[in-house]
Amino acid sequence: MNEVENVVALGGGHGLAAALTAVRTYARNVDGVVSVADDGGSSGRLRRELGLPAPGDIRRCLSALSGSRSMLARSLEHRFQAGPLQGHAVGNLIIAGLADASGDFIAAIAEMERLVDAQGRLHPATTGDVTLMADSDVGEISGQVTIERATGIRNLRFTESTVTANPAAVEAIRRADQVVLGPGSLFTSVLATVIVPEIHAAFEEASGMKIFVANIANDRAEARGFGLLEHLDALAAHGVDPDVVLVDASYVGAGSIPHAVTAPLRGPDNWSHDPLALAAALSALG
Repeated sequence: MNEVENVVALGGGHGLAAALTAVRTYARNVDGVVSVADDGGSSGRLRRELGLPAPGDIRRCLSALSGSRSMLARSLEHRFQAGPLQGHAVGNLIIAGLADASGDFIAAIAEMERLVDAQGRLHPATTGDVTLMADSDVGEISGQVTIERATGIRNLRFTESTVTANPAAVEAIRRADQVVLGPGSLFTSVLATVIVPEIHAAFEEASGMKIFVANIANDRAEARGFGLLEHLDALAAHGVDPDVVLVDASYVGAGSIPHAVTAPLRGPDNWSHDPLALAAALSALG
């Protein structure tokens, strides 16, 4: 497998965790730029109650990058099943506790990286609390959970008039030899990260190869009914132009898509990427 010096992956949720699981196997230096716009479940509760950015996608990425077999590292994804903490993930509560105690969300992430021996660095995409907004078939809507459940999503943006990117995230994109976008939910994970103005500018100006990793299966939520062409159209509508589109070998019609590269990427569940296969394909792109 070819080693790449600096690789940054952008997105959120399970998709970004999958990308980081792959990237850590071939990159010397790994960075993840993570959306913190989630407003559902445990993350949503902590946002509302403590005024923190959403910790859930950070937690998933910590699990993906962890080099430790400690009880702490193995318990990040555990969720309480009863009582007032029902539904909360252990990792979310620890991140929230560290951030609340220190008054510094980014410092809390750095401490968690140390505690779980993370094989890379994680950067929230934005420095403050942000809320997604979009146009849809029923008009203007806001909030990640609402957008996930809607149809006809377009013109994704933030409710805030000014959104400030995390400088460390911008710098990671600028120095990267390879910038990986996706896989994951098109609007609430992939685009939610790259529409941050300073991150968008860094992505467009990046000297490293910009790779969009296409999903294996069609989205069952916000982009249901979208094929690969519709995903690429949505990226283009938001000013996102990757150098390479990495597609599973089973996709029919890849030859008609500019800059498409095919490789066997499908995992045994038939809807997600096999981490080692994705790593091999990404490392081969150099």
